[in-house]
Amino acid sequence: MRSPVTLLIFVVLFPFGVSGADFYVDPQNGDPGGDGSAADPWRTVQEVVEAGLIESREWESYPYQDGLQLVAKNPGAPVKAGDTIYLRSGYHGELFIQSYYNQDHITIAAEAGHTPRLKSAHIRSSSRWIVRGLHISPEYAAQYEQVALFDLEYHDWRGPIHDITVEDCRLQSVEDASGWSADDWNNLSCNGFGVDGENMTVRNNVLKNVNFGISVGAQSSLIEGNLVENFAGDGMRGLGDHTVFQYNTVKNCYDVNANHDDGFQSWSVGTDGVGTGEVTGIVLRGNTIINYSDPAQPHRGTLQGIGCFDGMFVDWVVENNVIVTDHWHGITLSGARNCRIVNNTVMDLNDQDPGPPWIRIGNHKDGTQSTGCVVRNNLTTSVNIDAQADVTEDHNLIIDDPDALFEDAANKNLHLLEGCDAVDTGSADLAPAIDIEGIPRPQGQGFDIGAYEYHEGVIEEPETDAGTDGDAAPDGTGPPDAADDASVPDDASVPDDGGNPTDDTGKVHGDCDCGNGGSGTVLLLLPLLYGLLRIPKRNPLSTREPPPSPGR
Repeated sequence: MRSPVTLLIFVVLFPFGVSGADFYVDPQNGDPGGDGSAADPWRTVQEVVEAGLIESREWESYPYQDGLQLVAKNPGAPVKAGDTIYLRSGYHGELFIQSYYNQDHITIAAEAGHTPRLKSAHIRSSSRWIVRGLHISPEYAAQYEQVALFDLEYHDWRGPIHDITVEDCRLQSVEDASGWSADDWNNLSCNGFGVDGENMTVRNNVLKNVNFGISVGAQSSLIEGNLVENFAGDGMRGLGDHTVFQYNTVKNCYDVNANHDDGFQSWSVGTDGVGTGEVTGIVLRGNTIINYSDPAQPHRGTLQGIGCFDGMFVDWVVENNVIVTDHWHGITLSGARNCRIVNNTVMDLNDQDPGPPWIRIGNHKDGTQSTGCVVRNNLTTSVNIDAQADVTEDHNLIIDDPDALFEDAANKNLHLLEGCDAVDTGSADLAPAIDIEGIPRPQGQGFDIGAYEYHEGVIEEPETDAGTDGDAAPDGTGPPDAADDASVPDDASVPDDGGNPTDDTGKVHGDCDCGNGGSGTVLLLLPLLYGLLRIPKRNPLSTREPPPSPGR
């Protein structure tokens, strides 16, 4: 007989007791009048939404404001909380879901062996959706149009958005942009993800030939295992508090306009504008950022790796990242408090200006001192710390001869050579318990310097996720299995107060009124309470269109 504690855990983890029903949508053979079964599928997923075939909840009145209650929407409809809608191959048009606050997750997923295609997807003011395995591009439509590929939107009138997962999808402006001119990139490339809200998950997606990749204003969210390949804006942006960006790959920047391009960028916004607030608790772990894969790439420019200007940046963890770029800013925090930059590898792509890239903690441009920060165990071409900044700097190794450290630096294989100066010479203090590939540290007599821990042979993955001191990722800390190709480098920007100065390369930065995350397993314990007790408020940084990077 189960104990009362066991029964309680079972009820909390599995509040509905049984799995949901399955429904099917087939744009080639379906019928809007079908019953949604495998034998009699509906035609498109948008027709399912517009026909009111999904039972959910919505606010009792609009505009949304605190204190409103959720009421039944489409009561008695066949698709209910916990159900799955499977999409079959074919063109499904545009998906738009608005004001569907589900009591449990409803899943929209590609049926096994099928490739559902959509022009775009947009979920506004809703909660508890899972979207999996969709292919999204305006190239699939009869007429091409520059659109936002996947928008997860808070709306002032309709209300908040929270607890949504998008995974294993493919987003692209077009499949092949190799012949695009600079004007084509500016006029045809689409933004990838825009993510508002709270407790959002964007996982193991592929984004290709996009403008801005993943722009996140969401709080307490998880962005992991994604690949952003070929982009003209910023690869990733993180402007909401307590969001984890881990094991993503961003590569191949196309320099086609005045935007100041970053692999990852953040800035604060306060009551007096850009640079007057705080961004708190961001984790950047195990990401790979590559300026370009091919030196002959058209429209090749310089790329700041992790460029975070206009703090304050508070309680950040930057660990196990690999940055390979042609710029001075490999990892830069300007205006930081209680942040740590530990066990990263930062390497120059060439011996030309700009560069070589540094790891830098500087004071805020308004003169506010950076305090309580640590720069440790990094393998980098340069370390640059403001003299007035309160920063502990130790056990960092400067790269003078890449061939003496790495297995194949020319081809961006930055695994350490046996016995090189980075092996066993790091500090255990604040070092991550695993490396960028999930290898437990240490493997030798001491902790290695940089993102990779040297090891011999095959190392079995640890049975449990290994974290680091002082933080916890919403969904664990190990590299995601489904994104192996997005966690190993094969090739691997900056706000201002609105004055739009030029940077060292002569680029002009635009004004910013800016900003534009998922819950992990720990949040499974509270799947119902969020809808009733903790509807998140809008992130004040949120906007639909990513603005130009504000100036450094």
